[in-house]
Amino acid sequence: MIKAKKSLGQNFLIDKKILEKITSIEKIQGKTVLEVGPGTGNLTSCILKKKPRKFFIVEKDNNLVINLKKKFHDNLKIINDDILNIDEKKLSPNKLIVFGNLPYNISTEILCKWIINLDNEKFWFESLVLMFQKEVADRIIANVNTSNYGRLSILAKWKLEITKICDINPSSFWPKPKIESTLLIFKPKKNFFKIDKAKNIELVTRSFFNHRRKMIKKPFNQLFNGNDEIKKKLKLNLDLRPQNLNLDTYYKLAKEYESLTG
Repeated sequence: MIKAKKSLGQNFLIDKKILEKITSIEKIQGKTVLEVGPGTGNLTSCILKKKPRKFFIVEKDNNLVINLKKKFHDNLKIINDDILNIDEKKLSPNKLIVFGNLPYNISTEILCKWIINLDNEKFWFESLVLMFQKEVADRIIANVNTSNYGRLSILAKWKLEITKICDINPSSFWPKPKIESTLLIFKPKKNFFKIDKAKNIELVTRSFFNHRRKMIKKPFNQLFNGNDEIKKKLKLNLDLRPQNLNLDTYYKLAKEYESLTG
């Protein structure tokens, strides 16, 4: 029996109804598919039944890779590596549909990597169908003026439309995690605020949300030296708290910071 590794955040999806639900979200037949963290291959089997044109899976665990090779032979391309090391844009000239029961311990790191590395004009994927622990998903989809709204919400919603599909019970996994999971689908936005360097959004939001319960006056002055013109241009009330500023305001702040720093 394959043993899940806590160090890699492994929880294998075993619920057949959920597996079918996941593979019915997007049209797979004839498409190029990437699966991240296939584990024991339960979702992989369901994807193969839908007849993708080309199918890549990325698995870091050497033991799981041995098992996957025995199970699927040459029906797909197995990449034995950490997804954080992969340049997805080089996998295929075709846009990918990505599926992933992401390891809990690096799920936000994977998502942030994908968003930060997106070109302004060309996306390498059609959609991302991803599973997160529920508390992370709640932060991704959170709206302004809520306690979960923060850096992850602002970065994730910059270039992507996000839809929650469903919550998933711990009993759908083996070993059973202590928390619920949530399935989200991400699709590229046709129109989004143009910022040259995504890291500027990261920097601005990190500065503002570093003390989320305090007023934005201090981080604003630190980043912009109290620039009155920017404050007036963006109609900023410096007595507000970070969770009170909407998405566009953060994107505009990142753009202003970009203009100042070059």
